[in-house]
Amino acid sequence: MPLSRTLVLGLFLAAVTLLAPQAVRAQAGANLILPAGFAAERIATVRGARELSVAPNGDLFVGTYGSAVYVVPDAEAAAGPPHTFATFDDRPVASVFVAADAVYAGGQFGVYRIPYRSGDREARAKPEKIAAVRPGGSGGHSTTTVAVSRGVLYASVGSSCNACEERDPTRATVQAMTPEGKNMHARAVDIRNAIALAVNPDDGSVWAGVAGRDDLEHGHPYEIFDDVTAHAGTPDYGWLHCSDDRKPIDGGSCANVVVPRVVFPAYDTPIGAAFYPADAKGKFAFPAAYRGGAFVALHGSWHQPPVPPRVAFVSFKGANPAKSVDWNNPAVQWSEFLGGCQSADGSRVCRPTGVAIGNDGSLFISEDFTGAIYRIRPTR
Repeated sequence: MPLSRTLVLGLFLAAVTLLAPQAVRAQAGANLILPAGFAAERIATVRGARELSVAPNGDLFVGTYGSAVYVVPDAEAAAGPPHTFATFDDRPVASVFVAADAVYAGGQFGVYRIPYRSGDREARAKPEKIAAVRPGGSGGHSTTTVAVSRGVLYASVGSSCNACEERDPTRATVQAMTPEGKNMHARAVDIRNAIALAVNPDDGSVWAGVAGRDDLEHGHPYEIFDDVTAHAGTPDYGWLHCSDDRKPIDGGSCANVVVPRVVFPAYDTPIGAAFYPADAKGKFAFPAAYRGGAFVALHGSWHQPPVPPRVAFVSFKGANPAKSVDWNNPAVQWSEFLGGCQSADGSRVCRPTGVAIGNDGSLFISEDFTGAIYRIRPTR
């Protein structure tokens, strides 16, 4: 009997936990496949690297599968050796977000805040736990992703299972709160594992990339990417009782379920995402075709045939995807930007996790198979 996605993730987490997260000097990278006119450079290695966030001075912050957040100094320039920025009494601390005056991190059981000034490369204070998540305990999806937009702090908390009725009110939700962690409440519900959160810098919208459930008809449900802030109230994403275009499962009602604006093939597993600024003017700004669009790190999965890890690009026109969802073809809205992670025999050399855009226009991508962190730039 095949293992569920939740169990596979747990086994991987256990394996990584046995290896104390540590940073090492960058080594030769995998033979990545990029569109013509781009080049990737491996600038660092951080074991268990997950979500990324770029600081105003060009430092790159890295969440991990362990209990530490790392920083890669001058990632937009010479890229110094990565080192620990802060350690936490929690793990995994997979998500990090650099805001104007604070660094936020998402652990398994809490959302944390560290006072920050541009240029800080070591925490100036002990991480403060400002909100609690998973009060019902561990199990299932263990990562919490954080993002800040327009004075609101968001935290996505994955489900405890593949398909079950949750008793923990923070599970399978995107929570919203003040930057101090006050007034936490659900901003989206029945959203199985919204592990990828991305803020569109052009309008402040917050998008979630969501991994769907298993054990349905092969190839379903599609993975989704949707603007949770575009919906009034507390939108319901239908996990457990609905799939795809409001299709009921076991007689569930789907009349009030959100219809997502972007879909990916089943089992692609979105882990990280970032929007490319429409007005990018940095030295390494991408061509106009990429501006305003979204890069989404797809981790791949264990299903047979194995779904290849990759980074997808979704083109946008203003606030909307350039192409509408086609429920007969989940591959029409995006193109593969980074490939080469999986060979024909199913063996892998990389599994993308985090995505971030540098102040100079560089694209940063992390992956947790080898811990590589890549910097991608146009070559012309």
